[in-house]
Amino acid sequence: MKKEIHPDNFRPVVFEDTTTGAKFLISSAVVTKETTNFEGKEYPLYHVEISSASHPFYTNTETLIDSAGRVEKFKNRALKSGATKAK
Repeated sequence: MKKEIHPDNFRPVVFEDTTTGAKFLISSAVVTKETTNFEGKEYPLYHVEISSASHPFYTNTETLIDSAGRVEKFKNRALKSGATKAK
């Protein structure tokens, strides 16, 4: 690495996926308040909501969004308010 281009707090940090509980050790300058033991050593801990362990692209799982239900709810509200006429 080149000298003097990284922040002073650039160090190994454990990132924990809150969805799956998977942990990754990566060098980072993120500010953390917690620590955890990872492979016998203590490291700063940072929680993330999604990572490669839980993202649908990497896990090859599909999540279904209930868009039809939302559209129907909107149409029902519109009918009740009298904004649109029923067909």
